Parts: sequence; structure tokens; C-alpha cells
Amino acid sequence: MDEPEWHALSGSDRYAACLRAARTGSREARAALVKDLTPLVWHVARGNGLDRTNAEDVVQTVWLALFSHIAAVSEPRALAGWLITTTRREARRVRGRIDLQPRLIDEVAAVIDQDAMDPAEQAVRADRDNRLWRAFTQLPGKCQELLRLTVLAGRAEYRMVADALHMPRGSIGPTRGRCLSVLREKLDIEGGSA
Repeated sequence: MDEPEWHALSGSDRYAACLRAARTGSREARAALVKDLTPLVWHVARGNGLDRTNAEDVVQTVWLALFSHIAAVSEPRALAGWLITTTRREARRVRGRIDLQPRLIDEVAAVIDQDAMDPAEQAVRADRDNRLWRAFTQLPGKCQELLRLTVLAGRAEYRMVADALHMPRGSIGPTRGRCLSVLREKLDIEGGSA
């Protein structure tokens, strides 16, 4: 059996090919979309202030919305942007029901091997992380989202980030640089760089 056309593709071309195949009923295409894009959906949900449990619900709701209304995505190459927008809206709806304070993302905390550090190192790292997150939450929302998406997507997917944020592709790098400069300034105000 021949490999589906999307196996050799990447980025928005891959997502568009998978979406078209999923519209015709391909379970493999649906699975590929979920595998490729769930980290993006998850990151947007968590980036909008949701805890792990609520983010899981939002991720499931977004995928259900896509597959229930798969024909509603008029431009298959813009699928990542559609998912980001839908996730952002659903996360805000859920957040409206609950009162959350910004906190360290569970996944980041889980990655840190607490046993590997002595208590002094843990205290220094915790202080640095707290200063970084306080400075990050002081950035304008657009900068926060841009930094989250560029870290997640990487430079190879700047077009996807540009589409999701409705920005020219060529402005992503310079805008990201300005946002990082503002973050450094805020960190200096917080008491030192990370």
C-alpha cells in the first residue's frame, strides 16, 4: 500500500493534506493531525491560564469541534491558525467559569528532577523561575502569546505563528526580539537576569 501524500510533507502543507484526507474519512489522517497538532493546542490552552485538568478538557473540546465541523475550515493550510483561535476562545470560556492565578506549568515542574539539586540550588532556581514568570506575566498579552508560540513551533514554523497571530511573517523575528528585550528589562527590575 502506498504511503499517504502527507508523509513526505511538513508544516502547513502536511496539515492541509491531512485535513483533506480526514474530510474523506481517513482515520490515519485524523490520527496524524491529532499527533502533530495536540502539543500546539495543549500549549495554547495552558498559555491561557488553565490548569492541567481544564486544559485537557479544552484540548478534547477543540478536537471534537474540528472533527464535528471539519468542513468549516475553509482554508486547509490555515488549520493551525484555526486550532489556535478555537483553543484560545474555548480556554477563555472555561477560564471565565473558574478563577485561576498564573502558576508554573506542571510539565515544567515535573521535568525538574528535585532530587538532583541540593536545597540551596533549589532555592536559587525557584527564585529565578518566580522572577521570570512574574516578568513574563507583565508582558503585553501579544508578546506572551508570540513567545509561547515561537518556542513551541520553532523558527521553521514562523509562517504558522504569523498566520495565527495575524502578523506578517517577516515581523515575527523582530517582534520576538523586542518582546525578549522587554522581558530582560522586566527581569532586571525584578532583581537580576535569569
